[in-house]
Order: sequence, then structure tokens, then C-alpha cells
Amino acid sequence: MTADAVLSRELKSLREELSAAHQRRLSQAGDRASATAKTAPPAAAPEDTAEQQQLRVELRELVDVIKDFVEETEKNVSAHPAATAIGAMIVGILIGRLLGRH
Repeated sequence: MTADAVLSRELKSLREELSAAHQRRLSQAGDRASATAKTAPPAAAPEDTAEQQQLRVELRELVDVIKDFVEETEKNVSAHPAATAIGAMIVGILIGRLLGRH
């Protein structure tokens, strides 16, 4: 399997997780709103707060950075094969040490 297919599958999985988390938050907010609606008079639909808008902007920027990184990966690996191999080995050693302690 190529690296592009693996990365695409991982990104799709992350998108699905984010979507599911977003849906859970919306349903929880809806549950709270319906409970409040029973006791309080109906109000106008709330708009996104500045915090939510900032979070969306930051998430879009993160997605753009990830896309750029994925697009540049092949070029970086071919330009610096030794650095890539050494980096992979170091990450493997770190993971092995962290898992070995438990």
C-alpha cells in the first residue's frame, strides 16, 4: 500500500472523528436547549460565538498545514533520505522505550 493511500485513510478517519465529535456536541447542546426551552420562553437562535469562530479558523489553518505537509512529504523524503531514515529510527526507539516502561 502506498504512503498516499495510508495518509488519505488516516485523514479520512480523522475527519470522521471530528465530525462525530461535532455532532455529539450539537446534540448535547440541543438536549440542553430543549430542556431550557421547556422552562424558558423561546429566544432567537444563537449565532456562533467569537470563540467558536476562532476555533473554526484555527482548524482550517491546521488542515491546510497538514495538506501542505502531506504534499511535500514525497519531495522531502527523496531530497533527504538519510535524515528520514534516522528520524524514523529515533521515533521507533522512543516508542519502544515508552512502551517498554509500562
